[in-house]
Amino acid sequence: MKRTYITLLFLAFTGLSDAQVSIRDSSITMHIVGIGYSVQLPAGDLADRFGWNSMLEGIYYHKLKTGYLVGLNGAFLFGNQVKENQMLKALQGEGGGILDNDGKFTDIRFFERGFHIAIAAGKLFTWGKPNANSGLMITAGPGLLQHKIRIETIGNNIPQLNKEYKKGYDRLTNGISLHETIGYYYFGNKHLVNFYLGFEFIQAFTENRRDYNYDEMKRDDSKRVDLLFGLRTGWMLPIYKRAPQKFYFY
Repeated sequence: MKRTYITLLFLAFTGLSDAQVSIRDSSITMHIVGIGYSVQLPAGDLADRFGWNSMLEGIYYHKLKTGYLVGLNGAFLFGNQVKENQMLKALQGEGGGILDNDGKFTDIRFFERGFHIAIAAGKLFTWGKPNANSGLMITAGPGLLQHKIRIETIGNNIPQLNKEYKKGYDRLTNGISLHETIGYYYFGNKHLVNFYLGFEFIQAFTENRRDYNYDEMKRDDSKRVDLLFGLRTGWMLPIYKRAPQKFYFY
C-alpha cells in the first residue's frame, strides 16, 4: 500500500512537472507587478512652466508566452522647479512679500504636482540569456496626464490664499496623452533579482481646467502640448506557477 501511494504521488508529481515550465527553461505566461522611479525633462509648453521633475510609478503587466503583453502604469509626478511663479504678484506688498493675518510677511513656496496613468501594450524581445523572459521591452499606449502648481503657505494664515482661492492660481491642467517606453527587463532565474531600466516619452494634449485665473482676470482656453522625456528604473515581481523539483525513486 505504501509503495502504491509513493508511485501515484510520483506520477502526479512528474505529470505536474510536464504541465509547468520554469522561468529558466522557456518563455512563460506571467503577471508582473513593480514599482519604479523616473527622472524627466519637460519640453513643449510644459518647459515654460516647470523644470526637471520626478515620478514614482507602479506597473502591472500580463505577459504571454509569445512575449506580447498588456498592462497598466500609474505614476505620481512631483518637482520643485517652478518657472511660472509670478501669479501672486498682485498680492505682494511694497517689499515683495505677502502679509498674513498677523501682519507678518509669510513664506510661500511653489511645487509641481500631478499624475500620469496609462494603458500599455507591447512586446518583449529576448536573446536567450539569462533566460527567455528577459530582454528588450517596447510598449506604447494612451493615458491621462495631469499637473498643477502647488502653492504652499507656511501656517496657512493668508485669507487670499485659502483652499478655494488657490484654485484661481494653481493652473490645474490635464488631457489625453500618448506614452512610449523602451528598456531592458531582467528576470532572475532564482526569482530574487528583477529590474528594469529604460527610456520613456510622454506627449500630452492638455488644457487648463480652472474656470478663471485670478491674476490674469480671464479664463485660459489655450491648447497645450506638454512633453516629457525620462529615464526610468525599478524593481519587479514576476508571478507565475513554478515547476516543481524533480525527484527520482529507485
